[in-house]
Amino acid sequence: MGRKLAGVAVVIALLFVAIIAWSPHASAQADLKAAPVAPVIVHALATTPAAEPVVTFDPVKATNAYLARVSGAARERSDSYFEGGYVLIFVDALFAIAVSALLLWTGISAGMRNIAQKVTRSRFWQAPIYVAMFVVATTVLTFPLTVYETFFREHAYGLSNQNFWQWFRDFAVGFGVQLVLSVIALTVIYAVIRGSRQLWWVWGTLVAVGLLSVVIAISPVFIAPLFNTYRPLAESPVKEKILALAKANGIPVTNVYEFDASRQSKRISANVSGFFGTTRVSLNDNLMNRSTPPEIEAVLGHEMGHYVLNHVALLITWNGLVILVAFLFVNWGFGALTGVFGGNWDVRSIDDPAGLPALAALLSLFFLLATPVTNTITRTTEAQADIFGLNAARQPDGFATATLKLSEYRKLDPTPLEEFVFYDHPSGRTRIWTAMRWKAWHLNDPDIKAGPVSPQ
Repeated sequence: MGRKLAGVAVVIALLFVAIIAWSPHASAQADLKAAPVAPVIVHALATTPAAEPVVTFDPVKATNAYLARVSGAARERSDSYFEGGYVLIFVDALFAIAVSALLLWTGISAGMRNIAQKVTRSRFWQAPIYVAMFVVATTVLTFPLTVYETFFREHAYGLSNQNFWQWFRDFAVGFGVQLVLSVIALTVIYAVIRGSRQLWWVWGTLVAVGLLSVVIAISPVFIAPLFNTYRPLAESPVKEKILALAKANGIPVTNVYEFDASRQSKRISANVSGFFGTTRVSLNDNLMNRSTPPEIEAVLGHEMGHYVLNHVALLITWNGLVILVAFLFVNWGFGALTGVFGGNWDVRSIDDPAGLPALAALLSLFFLLATPVTNTITRTTEAQADIFGLNAARQPDGFATATLKLSEYRKLDPTPLEEFVFYDHPSGRTRIWTAMRWKAWHLNDPDIKAGPVSPQ
């Protein structure tokens, strides 16, 4: 969690970059053998031409048969890892609130504000000085939890390929990026708070959305390469197919990039990221090395769906509305808290940087309670991209087997309530069922007839 408290404070500009930009979170692979279909039934009359063969295909049976391919220890490990994430959502929020309380009640936050005031009399420049100290302090205080969540836990479930120093290098780079973006974002936000007073939460939301848009635009070119090396994908039929898919769907790219995610983990992923001229189709080397061509096409079809369906703009809009409500909640909560404890904290007004821990704690609480809402927003766009990808790539079985590979770190078959609250993507069952239902509707299409046979 290490940087999460400061990250919550930076919700202003970065909160949902992870949802849209690189994410760690959308892809798959694996060539698994299929079972035979049921017998073909042919009806014919002596006086008429033979009728078309009728192939029996049950999408429910196919879905269950695919899910059954991941069982035993593998299924238990997947379920345990993902369900542990439910607990960590609460742990992260409570830890962030506890760290905020520590900074406020011990006077550390007021002391950092006093240092900034000694450095400069300009209230504008006091904000970035304070924010820099705040990010450093919260990163240090939350470092043990960060190490557990992103290093030891990942190794315990066999998901990390890094030793500690390799992990620490990425952590340090991420800290540097967060520090720069936090200073810029919060300096602007505090300027807005001082300038607009009672309506800061309205203008602050507009600024947040603008900063978020800038970050998303520059991420593929300036941020993502800090963590991985991006190279043009080698010429191959797979690359030709990806570019053909992109061109057919109006995506303005002339190349496909591969990045070395295997230096961090074995997770498969791909993305179509950026806009305003920075659009880039990227897939990681795990996807290339562990996937069949149909699986790669299925994954890229999904990712292209995000671009064609304008999900970046849609997510910015919806999450901008969530940020608006969050800022309104923070505005109310800050007044209530400082009205009671402001004297103890030496914080009286919301434009005082020393009150940032209170803002971060309130944001942590808000987004904890809003988890089902934010997950539903993202999960809805992911479901739409699933449908688009099936129509574009026409690889329902490739999509199903790719989904099975995501079970390495995602629970395949949750209850409906689990999926609603905790899933920012459709569950494995939902996604495979969507693919098999799509296949049932297209069973007589020539390419689907000639394709792989689904298990029954």
